[in-house]
Amino acid sequence: MLKLPGLIDPHVHLREPGAIHKEDFDSGTSAALAGGFTVVLAMPNTKPPIFDSETLKIALDAAHKKARCDYGQYVGAGPDNGKTVVSLAGSAAGLKMYLDSTFGELRLDDMTLWHPHFQNWPKDMPLVVHSESRTMAAAILFASLYDRPVHIAHISLKEEVLLIKAAKEKGIRVTCEVCPHHLFLSKDDIPAISHAHPGRGEVRPRLATKEDVESLWQNMDVIDCFATDHAPHTIEEKDSVNPPPGFPGLETALPLLLTAADGGRLTMDDLIAKMYTNPKKIFNLPEQPETWVEVDDNETYEIKAAEGFTRCGWTPFEGWKVKGRVQKVVLRGKTVFEDGKVLASPGFGKNIRRPGGKS
Repeated sequence: MLKLPGLIDPHVHLREPGAIHKEDFDSGTSAALAGGFTVVLAMPNTKPPIFDSETLKIALDAAHKKARCDYGQYVGAGPDNGKTVVSLAGSAAGLKMYLDSTFGELRLDDMTLWHPHFQNWPKDMPLVVHSESRTMAAAILFASLYDRPVHIAHISLKEEVLLIKAAKEKGIRVTCEVCPHHLFLSKDDIPAISHAHPGRGEVRPRLATKEDVESLWQNMDVIDCFATDHAPHTIEEKDSVNPPPGFPGLETALPLLLTAADGGRLTMDDLIAKMYTNPKKIFNLPEQPETWVEVDDNETYEIKAAEGFTRCGWTPFEGWKVKGRVQKVVLRGKTVFEDGKVLASPGFGKNIRRPGGKS
């Protein structure tokens, strides 16, 4: 039996408030525990988005009542809250800036809107950017100009990982994450994922080329974290005429990465560094005493969405053969998952930004 620390996912969408038919803090944190995660950090592009004290309270109240593992809630950088959102820094997992692929109150259409956030957000608190290609290069320039750390979400391209590598070599304080689906899938896999429904291959950033995927593997030392970008949508939504982008990932990340480790593509030290040590440091997370995950690293099985806890009911990895199954999760001395069953009650999870876990 393999023993791991409680894993950290710094990038999940739990769909609350506004879309709890896809997921909520109860089902999403249940999926997290089943996947070996004891901390998840939730993104702010909900309905309404989380960008002020009122909306932050809505999300944290829901989490306080429902979450089964520990959690944090990001606030979103909007075009008009560059000065006011700073007051929430101590209560939030971090600040999320959407420089690509979002709509509504959190869209930052031009770089003049970036300045107040880079200038005002505390340098000791996480600042995370959704940026792709050229906007990622611009975000790294801003990190250099303002001499502050910045974390790049879900990189997927060869040009991105090579630019981050060069920036790190120049001493720019940039870190990054990569999602399992960008490590294990390319755009060539979309027909197999889709089953005649092209929407099931929709994700942002998009699945890239095999060359991009291989470059991520070749530059594993540049990648600081693995993050799922767990983004659940129902099968009906994915198969609709206007399919929303996003894949679920909380329950498949660890077995996929353990299988890659078994095949020699990464080491167990890599896995622990990128799923625990580095995210804990980058996101300034507290200790979880008496917390660990037990994995049967010899068990082989097929991934089946029907056996999962997420509400979305599907996975792009359906039928994949993996090696390594989570058997038991202990959080703060309490067994919260064992033999396929979530044992933590709703509300057991604590807010990582509040002493005692209070909202």
